[in-house]
Formats: sequence, C-alpha cells, structure tokens
Amino acid sequence: MLISLQPPDWAPPKGYANGIAARGTLLFVGGQVGWNAQQQFESDAFVAQARQALENIVAVLSQAGARPEHVVRLTWYVVDRDEYLANAAALGVAYRDVMGRHYPAMAAVQVVALMEARARVEIEATAVLPDPPPSA
Repeated sequence: MLISLQPPDWAPPKGYANGIAARGTLLFVGGQVGWNAQQQFESDAFVAQARQALENIVAVLSQAGARPEHVVRLTWYVVDRDEYLANAAALGVAYRDVMGRHYPAMAAVQVVALMEARARVEIEATAVLPDPPPSA
C-alpha cells in the first residue's frame, strides 16, 4: 500500500510527491541510462534517453513482479539543467507514456558528467512491492 504524504497547508507539487509511505518488499533499481538492452544508445536526445531509462527501470521492476505504480522514489541525474528544463513538456509526455500518472517522491540534480560518456540522464528508482493480503 502506498500513501502520498502531503502537508495540508502546502501547495500541491507538480509531477512528483513530497513523500510516500509504503509497506512491503523494498526494490532498489540501480541508475539506468538511456541505452537499450544491448547497452547501445539509439539517440543522443535528452527526452529519448530519459524515456529509455524509464523503460529500463520498468523492465528491471518487472523481474520482481512490480510495476511503475510501485515506485516510491526516483532520483534523476542530468548533465545539463537547462536541457532538462527546456524539455520539460516533452519529458512529461514521455514520463506519463512509461510511468502513467503515478508521481513518486523525486529529486533531480545536475552533475558534471555520468560514467557513460553519451548519457544525458541517469535515473535511480526505489519501489515497494506490497505484501500479499493474508489468506483467509
């Protein structure tokens, strides 16, 4: 079970949650970059790489039976803050295409570089797979 944490006197966040409470099995997805399953970049475009990184996260989660709605936290590492902000609308579309309208707690930080030279973004995820209901 996931519960969004929102102080009642705060303005609602746009595209993320201030906090999430969850109970179940913790799943940690290492930083995913925008390359395919063969570790090849198909694009150098920021939004295309972000979409692929999110798709990679979903693929890893599926190995534990989890789905995008089980994600409780995403951390985005971007090499260019201005590129991230300039692509916000297209990024939002790509995010919703992959993750749906589920908005976990998120942070985004600009970094000097990523380990993969062509990578424009790297995304880490934490998810919680709810415990099965007790049998009757």
